[in-house]
Amino acid sequence: MMWENWTIVSEFVLVSFSALSTELQALLFLLFLTIYLVTLMGNVLIILVTIADSALQSPMYFFLRNLSFLEIGFNLVTVPKMLGTLIIQDTTISFLGCATQMYFFFFFGAAECCLLATMAYDRYVAICDPLHYPVIMGHISCAQLAAVSWFSGFPVATVQTTWIFSFPFCGPNRVNHFFCDSPPLIALVCADTSVFELEALTATVLFILFPFLLILGSYVRILSTIFRMPSAEGKHKAFSTCSAHLLVVSLFYSTAILTYFRPRSSASPESKKLLSLSYTVVTPMLNPIIYSLRNKEVKAALKRVIHRILGSQKL
Repeated sequence: MMWENWTIVSEFVLVSFSALSTELQALLFLLFLTIYLVTLMGNVLIILVTIADSALQSPMYFFLRNLSFLEIGFNLVTVPKMLGTLIIQDTTISFLGCATQMYFFFFFGAAECCLLATMAYDRYVAICDPLHYPVIMGHISCAQLAAVSWFSGFPVATVQTTWIFSFPFCGPNRVNHFFCDSPPLIALVCADTSVFELEALTATVLFILFPFLLILGSYVRILSTIFRMPSAEGKHKAFSTCSAHLLVVSLFYSTAILTYFRPRSSASPESKKLLSLSYTVVTPMLNPIIYSLRNKEVKAALKRVIHRILGSQKL
């Protein structure tokens, strides 16, 4: 009876960056479009090089290839719609479209958290137990670990999205974000969401904080092993193999934790948008750059692939 006079929401309006001037939105469009294209090209290049080059067939590059696939998907979920809101002011999104965007955002986000933890475990075994590394990280084990990482996104995405969109949305439909994320959508729900928020916090701990703690524990053991190595060359080689992953993890988790573990009242919507931009737009672009510039094997493989392409064109 309480809801009889309320309008049921059939679509949402993404506020995005509409408070900014038209000129500034046009500049942001060009900036984000450039980042988007660089992200797609960089991650596709990583995928192709790790498939084509025989020297990059180790577990580390197998997981890196999976990370690039995830980054492409993560980017496709949020960036194209954001570009539309900036250039043609296409701010509306259907109820189903919003639910679909949220589902795949949760799916790719949770899968990436688990894959980053898997990559840390791979580095831990390679450095701390090198004699058993070929046995522990065999082809079947790597495929199973990658599959678990990918499929870990399904339960959190299904539960979170289904639960949120089972709530009644009867009032305002303006989502103060550039994509359909759970905190700004929950603010529009006209029902008690306390149980859901407790479940969301639990899911956040399981799929963000727990993998982060596993990564932290792995790197504590890795650094301890590196410092005990007798030769400076061995220390440098061991550290160089995991420095890129450590940098990627730091970028991704620092912004994700600040976004989802801060109290609502401690951050403005605009600051949350900036934090979200860092892990949805900037980090996916930086990953292939970091792995290319800080990894001699990837740089050498890129040169070999380019030489093969140029050589075949001359023929």
